[in-house]
Amino acid sequence: MGSTAGPRGHVRRLVTGAIALLAATSLITACGSGDEGSGGGGGAAADVTGVDDGATLTMWTRAATRPQSEALVKAYNASHKNKIELTVIPTDDYQAKVGAAAGSRDLPDLFASDVVFVPNYTSSGLFADITERIDALLFADKLAQSHIKAGTYEGKKYVVPHTLDLSVLFYNKELYRQAKLDPEKPPTSLSEWDRQARAVDALGGGVSGTFFGGNCGGCGVFTWWPSIWAAGEEVLNEEGTEATLSSDTAKKVYETYRGWVEDDIVAPGARDETGTTWTGVFPKGKVGVMPMPSTTLGLMPKDLDLGVAPIPGPDGGKSTFVGGDAIGISATSKSADQAWNFLAWSLGDKAQVDVVAANKDVVARTDLASNKHSDADPRLVTINELVADGHTPYALKFGQTFNDPNGPWLTLMRNAVFDDGASVEKDNEAVTASLAD
Repeated sequence: MGSTAGPRGHVRRLVTGAIALLAATSLITACGSGDEGSGGGGGAAADVTGVDDGATLTMWTRAATRPQSEALVKAYNASHKNKIELTVIPTDDYQAKVGAAAGSRDLPDLFASDVVFVPNYTSSGLFADITERIDALLFADKLAQSHIKAGTYEGKKYVVPHTLDLSVLFYNKELYRQAKLDPEKPPTSLSEWDRQARAVDALGGGVSGTFFGGNCGGCGVFTWWPSIWAAGEEVLNEEGTEATLSSDTAKKVYETYRGWVEDDIVAPGARDETGTTWTGVFPKGKVGVMPMPSTTLGLMPKDLDLGVAPIPGPDGGKSTFVGGDAIGISATSKSADQAWNFLAWSLGDKAQVDVVAANKDVVARTDLASNKHSDADPRLVTINELVADGHTPYALKFGQTFNDPNGPWLTLMRNAVFDDGASVEKDNEAVTASLAD
């Protein structure tokens, strides 16, 4: 899901107690509205680009986004008077670190967050309001709106996209040829995906049709939910307090996966896959088609002839889970204008094209989906264009509900796919209870 565990951080793990968050409710009262110094950030600077006057800024990111963060900071420092001192924190320690710093009012000027945890930080007052700054950008409506929405609290905007990771289908074109499938026609519906996976699986010789992380809640939300969204349905209500994961569409998705399990279309290990190795199966060249994180494209073997396609719904459509990290200015920063200078620059044409796209990462703006770097690889254009069709779910209790290995979503997943699915309604109620707890 664009963040957290797996090779580039895709399967979120709840760090219990950190989201105890936040002794930092103390930060809300301590900071008031965040107007201390120039730290308010809600439009204090007349210049939409902020201030570049030689200030030294501190910034934190998770290890999961180290390559992207370091590339942006390096390029910024080389071209600006301001200088950013970047600290990369182990992903599993990040929430605890932020929580402790919030409690002691010792947050850095800028800090990023796994996008699904952003609501916990905005509701606790850890970020400065940057609504007017964002809205003043000429390309404001072209930013990844799923990240903007996740960082909006009580009508105010607090973060911008930092790194994006999308869920997409990877398919092995060579196996498609061997199975007499057209390698230029990936599945456009879940039923086509089912047919193509079964055709590849019939090749035998250690080849499997598909694969998924069956003991990994984060893998499930990242790769199963897009099939529900593609059908025009939601998985949660707008407040993130009620689940709709027992709909007829959701059941069709579960039934398809259950059919793969029952008919042995899935590569070995799916039942026990906790997310630590799920992205390492497809690169071996023995799986026909499976959902993958977009950030793994550049990690694939050079001799693997693979195609990329959107994740479809049962009868068509397309969607993606827009994961990754969002970033904002801390409410306690005394250098908000200078911090905004970095954020505004990071979203500009040069940074997005010459840094982000050049590194084969997903750009944060829909108007730059096609650029001089992505145009050299049509697969990158496919991925970039999906941002406009993507979703990032909003829920304050996301971690305990969907990523915790003892949470109710993983129970629903496993009952729906490795059992007969008869308990989906009951399991969905348990998910809702967790969200509202």
